[in-house]
Amino acid sequence: MRARPNTENGKVVSLPPRRQPNSATRTREHLTPGEVEQLISAAGRVGRYGHRDSTLLLLAYRHGLRVSELVELQWSQIDLKVGLLHVTRRKNGLPSTHPLRGRELRALRRLRTADPHAAYVFLTERGGPLTTSNVRKLTARAGRLAQLPFPVHPHMLRHATGFYLANAGHDTRAVQQYLGHRNIQHTVRYTELAPNRFKDFWRD
Repeated sequence: MRARPNTENGKVVSLPPRRQPNSATRTREHLTPGEVEQLISAAGRVGRYGHRDSTLLLLAYRHGLRVSELVELQWSQIDLKVGLLHVTRRKNGLPSTHPLRGRELRALRRLRTADPHAAYVFLTERGGPLTTSNVRKLTARAGRLAQLPFPVHPHMLRHATGFYLANAGHDTRAVQQYLGHRNIQHTVRYTELAPNRFKDFWRD
């Protein structure tokens, strides 16, 4: 995209290009369950940190975590013995406690074994927590490796969580609590767009 020309004091200067709307690069802002699996699988196949990256994407999807919540996730929030994740939400969201299932527990135990004294769950090569930029880059790279037909960003996984839970028929209030929405209108958009609402409209 070319920079926009602008005239100041008789001189032509270049302004940064206008940001394209999301709809210009992708037709939707969420991933399907199948696309999520492709993304997680692709992340796990790359480099020395494939297991860390695939685990990060798995937790982002299973628990609807924002990027900031992922990079700030600490082992003190996780009980591997009981199988619980204590979710601290950003953006004034509602905190909650989620169950951890077998696949997540196995992945997290492997991470913990690799660094049993770390405070943060997802670490850089130097031992500090990942940054939000790190997470965006690894997610975009996994999307390219998975050959998904559009650019991928981490928040698409949170949207994928909402649509998955709505399509599965879960109560809107329960989904609201799970995602930490204070305003239920943020949750309703998932149920409004869930195709299962229309499943009985036609019968062949």
